[in-house]
Amino acid sequence: MPKSPTHDPEFEIAFYESVLRRSPHYVQVVELLGGLYTRQGRIADGLRMDRKLVRLQPTNPTAHYNLACSLALSKRRSDALRVLHRAVALGYRDLDWMQQDPDLDPLKDHPEFQALLETLNRPS
Repeated sequence: MPKSPTHDPEFEIAFYESVLRRSPHYVQVVELLGGLYTRQGRIADGLRMDRKLVRLQPTNPTAHYNLACSLALSKRRSDALRVLHRAVALGYRDLDWMQQDPDLDPLKDHPEFQALLETLNRPS
């Protein structure tokens, strides 16, 4: 039985970067790269991809949520909260994940974050 290949995030990053050079508006690749960069600790690169994704899909609530996460990881709490509010205004509703997401840890003790969670927790 063939051995399964090992996961190589640097290979994946190089591959997707080459795809993005040829197709700079390839939304799925921008999104994948953002996640890969962040998981590799390349927070500034992840932030750059998340900003690009929001430019490409300005009404996508998940794109705004991911940008808020990158901003929080970059210790830009007020920007992260502003963008998180925008994500919610656009329809982001995964309250359980917001409470668990380690990317948002820098915001979790902020009163504005707590108020946002309370707003989402109210019945419509």
